[in-house]
Amino acid sequence: MSDILVIGGGIAGTSAAARLSHLGQVTLLERESALAHHASGRSAALFDISYGQPTTVALNRASQEYLETANGGVLSTRGLMVIGSEETAEAFEHDADTMGLERIEIDAARSLFPILAPHIDRAGFEAAAWDIDTDLLLQNFARELRGNGGRIVTGADVTAIARDGKRWAVTAGGETHEAELLVNAAGAWVDEIARLAGVAPLGVTPLRRSMARIPAPGGLDVNGWPMVVGAGETWYCKPDAGALIVSPAEEDPAEPHDAWADDMVLAEGLARYEAAVTEPVTRMLANWAGLRTFSPDRGLVLGRDPAVPEFVWCAGQGGYGFQTSPAASALLADLVAGRRPELDPPIVDGLSPARFT
Repeated sequence: MSDILVIGGGIAGTSAAARLSHLGQVTLLERESALAHHASGRSAALFDISYGQPTTVALNRASQEYLETANGGVLSTRGLMVIGSEETAEAFEHDADTMGLERIEIDAARSLFPILAPHIDRAGFEAAAWDIDTDLLLQNFARELRGNGGRIVTGADVTAIARDGKRWAVTAGGETHEAELLVNAAGAWVDEIARLAGVAPLGVTPLRRSMARIPAPGGLDVNGWPMVVGAGETWYCKPDAGALIVSPAEEDPAEPHDAWADDMVLAEGLARYEAAVTEPVTRMLANWAGLRTFSPDRGLVLGRDPAVPEFVWCAGQGGYGFQTSPAASALLADLVAGRRPELDPPIVDGLSPARFT
């Protein structure tokens, strides 16, 4: 028997469980055989402090120190560059202004990313963007949870949720787990979990995003290259262990499932990438897809359900789960404990599930 049950073993649920383990006995339920099987295990893993809407940026800023220093830190230098041409000038200017990028000369851009096509004539750069060691961050939180006596139960597919008096009873993996507080961090499945619990769903939308891993273009050393984004976020690429990962950056609505890349979407995205570089794509090393789940206003949803306060939302991470996890999980623990959060009240209100009522 636990004080708190957390459903979902991605970065959102694992970080929340770790923070909540300081308040009582926590059990984390994950349907797959290992943590971070779905969206968290398929992330591009970049920390860009300016990425997202205002509430997300506030979480990014509040997470930075933890990501830099906690347990030795999990960040390494990467950088972010947006590129464009005369044809994409309007989209480029919008991206550069929104993200606060420094406009740089095209020769400087080519020194950072030497395969730029001749027609690419503008670039914006942000040095304050870092790779996240996502596995290390996840395992740090899992270690914290276990260190406080918490449990991680894998292979625990939730099939029923009931409430009897003051306790939840969750049937998962053939066992029944009980607790006073239930935290819903089930990613693309958060609305399904809410319905099982008799709680009004948020109306989240899982959106598929595909990735291809390709050999280093021209046999070049790509390790020092920045993440590069096509104006309007029509594609992006990022170094990955001596190769490149390339994404069409699509947002195609999907039902919750173990996602896979759509061949046509992937081909179109690779074609957009190829049009901006001098090296063709000759083969793929691998491809995959993940579901980035957004709330109706695309902001994270953190806090007690207004109608059922014993049900806590940790949802709508979209593409921001890793970079917001330190601050999001700290906020969730503060709200559960009844402590005053460190984040400003308007930000806390802007993240609350009460905003949808």
